[in-house]
Amino acid sequence: MATTTGAFIAGGIAACGAVTVTHPFETVKIRLQLQGELQSKKDAPRLYRGVFHGVGVIFKNEGPKGLFRGIGAAYVYQMVLNGCRLGFYEPLRNGVTTAIFKDANVQSLGVNIFSGAASGMLGAAAGSPFFLVKTRLQSFSPLLPVGTQHGYKNAVDGLRQIGGNEGIKGLYRGVGAAMVRTGFGSSVQLPTYFFAKRRLVRHLEMQEGPGLHLASSAVSGFVVCCVMHPPDTVMSRMYNQTGNLYSGVFDCLIKTIRTEGLLAIYKGFNAHLARILPHTVLTLSLAEQTNKLLRKMEDKVLPASVKEKI
Repeated sequence: MATTTGAFIAGGIAACGAVTVTHPFETVKIRLQLQGELQSKKDAPRLYRGVFHGVGVIFKNEGPKGLFRGIGAAYVYQMVLNGCRLGFYEPLRNGVTTAIFKDANVQSLGVNIFSGAASGMLGAAAGSPFFLVKTRLQSFSPLLPVGTQHGYKNAVDGLRQIGGNEGIKGLYRGVGAAMVRTGFGSSVQLPTYFFAKRRLVRHLEMQEGPGLHLASSAVSGFVVCCVMHPPDTVMSRMYNQTGNLYSGVFDCLIKTIRTEGLLAIYKGFNAHLARILPHTVLTLSLAEQTNKLLRKMEDKVLPASVKEKI
């Protein structure tokens, strides 16, 4: 493992590479989540009927620009979120494990889950304004609108308008839902990744390398999607609202289920899975490889006294 700074950089770079590939599925997911918002199923229009239909419709009507709306804000958010998540996970885990068991090498599922959730929540809070503007940019469509529409020119214009019209409170609208959502996902992403990795090495005798990273990442991505999707739907709706449509996380959850049914919180699940599986695979696999490169660079430039403490 590289230093905390190195891990932060590796996590951010890896996530940006992953988001470039998966961003169109994220756009479809958000529109599916907002489609038919607070409308009964029989009254709600179905402009987007699934993952590939959504990609096709957006591409046909809006071109590649429509699929990649908000990509700049997504890059910044991923740098902050995954930099924190991958950069702080090991230091937190080592610190808590040492404090409890007096040995940093002890593997504790509870400590791993706590460290994953805490590092993810730190990243979600820090990057919330960027995810907010990204969500609003992705939900905008001049031809097939769903949810509240925000006509921002770009991410910078969006942040300026939100800050000017809604203040700091507006920039951090929905941050509670974002922290819950990311805490859920982060609490299982890295622990399940390392758990799957250890089991694959032990039982299938897989060797360290891209194949092991790919298989471990796929397991982790599926578990993350299952756990994270309901709070993700709540977060998308809270981020996209203006005014006081929802007063908080639980108000949004209750109103959604009451009006649209229990399965409404799983709207866009397949699109989410289509995004998060390759995203997790690419993020964690690229992070492993980037960490190795950074470690080699650090070995060349860092003094021996510093390397002994890593």
